[in-house]
Amino acid sequence: MSSVAFETQRAALADVVAIPVTPFAEDGSVDQDAHRALLRRLLDGGITTLTPNGNTGEFYALTPEERRLVTELTIDEAGDRSTILVGVGHDVPTAVASARHALELGAQMVMVHQPVHPYVSQSGWVDYHRAIAESVPELGVVPYIRNTQLAGVRLAELADACPNVIGVKYAVPDAARFAAFARDAGLERFVWVAGLAEPYAPSYFSAGATGFTSGLVNVAPAVSLNMIEALRSGDYPAAMKVWEQIRRFEELRAANGSANNVTVVKEALASLGLCRREVRPPSRPLPEGERAEVAAIAAGWSI
Repeated sequence: MSSVAFETQRAALADVVAIPVTPFAEDGSVDQDAHRALLRRLLDGGITTLTPNGNTGEFYALTPEERRLVTELTIDEAGDRSTILVGVGHDVPTAVASARHALELGAQMVMVHQPVHPYVSQSGWVDYHRAIAESVPELGVVPYIRNTQLAGVRLAELADACPNVIGVKYAVPDAARFAAFARDAGLERFVWVAGLAEPYAPSYFSAGATGFTSGLVNVAPAVSLNMIEALRSGDYPAAMKVWEQIRRFEELRAANGSANNVTVVKEALASLGLCRREVRPPSRPLPEGERAEVAAIAAGWSI
């Protein structure tokens, strides 16, 4: 399939790439009604790219059946209102099965989670992604890169073998490394998505990113859209005004090695009455003493 065939997918990555939360019911199962309501809120708020089974969706805490359910709910609820980028990962057969499931349901792309194997070689990284990408040539494939050792030339090597590798979620917290990696891989060849969300979006956009992922968008879609509008127009002072607005929220999420990354988002949603605050281990709900600050931030965004 030629790169022309992936134009819609490429455009969808050059945007706010929302990572929806997975709300849980009182019995601990996926709360399907709350999940649909949260997805509708994102869609009604103007979000057009959704990533079911991302890290903010607690990908690694879901069972295989729950991951399939989340994919199905998202695709069914979004219909033609959104481009769907399904998170896949774990061992190669599991990732391939998830990617094929996504294809069967009508998703347009898959995001391949960073391999969490303790021993990742650079050529093995290429082999892992190649096995997944070759199993679904019809889908756009987006590697999620958190590996500081990986060289940009390896991504180029992967895309030479798999032309459906069209974008990158780059999540190494180093803007200079990102700028170099993107140029070594091919700046124009891929759509570069700032994978560390709004706090890193201005610096990564200045180096060539055209989209960013967001968990905050679950709480305040308008805030995320304000930032991408400013960045698209090259208005960095306006983007940094939004950055100042979201700074504390994102600092709370990033503290202690991102221990409360999902927790803070769900706490904000709970304060707005949109879902339960429960997260699964190894995450944990926010202690009561810290909940008021999150609620005040969410209320201040006039949602």
